[in-house]
Amino acid sequence: MTTNYMSDTPNPPIQETADELLIQQFKDGNRDAFDLLYQRHLPNVYKRVRYVVPENDVEDVTQEIFIAALKSLPSFRGDSKFGTWLRTLTNHKVAEFYRKRTRKQEPLLAPLSEATSHSTGSTSKTLEERVYIQRAMQNLPENYREIILLRFAEDLQFNEIAELTHQNLEATKSLFRRAIAALRTHLEK
Repeated sequence: MTTNYMSDTPNPPIQETADELLIQQFKDGNRDAFDLLYQRHLPNVYKRVRYVVPENDVEDVTQEIFIAALKSLPSFRGDSKFGTWLRTLTNHKVAEFYRKRTRKQEPLLAPLSEATSHSTGSTSKTLEERVYIQRAMQNLPENYREIILLRFAEDLQFNEIAELTHQNLEATKSLFRRAIAALRTHLEK
């Protein structure tokens, strides 16, 4: 058993240890520590946002998430893993994005005609499919949307999702099957 030099408890996984250390370093004044957190978590945040926000706004929303994280990190208490906290912040910022768009009375997602005008060849079909998926995802209940994002946007395995959501493995798989069935139903409409 490997132990941490600061205590007699076993070392947590490297990712968690590194996040915790980086957060503490940031709180102690090391601004470069946030850059490392940013680089480590950017791919998952970007993929998650890309699933639910129109293509033209993905980078802006992702940037807003990390700006909010930078401002809020000094008050991070560590009650949950940093990844969980960041995922919650991401969901909040995505919801805020749609609230602002609704107030401006803009369409929630880009029209399909916009998808084909921005792309050529096979890419236009991919973009059109993404628009369809985004629309269908918006119509799903939150728990369905979340499990699909955890599985596909964050590439988590079912056992990891079960642990993260505090459910047993079979309940997680069952929820995923129901979510995919609901998504399929919305896509067929």
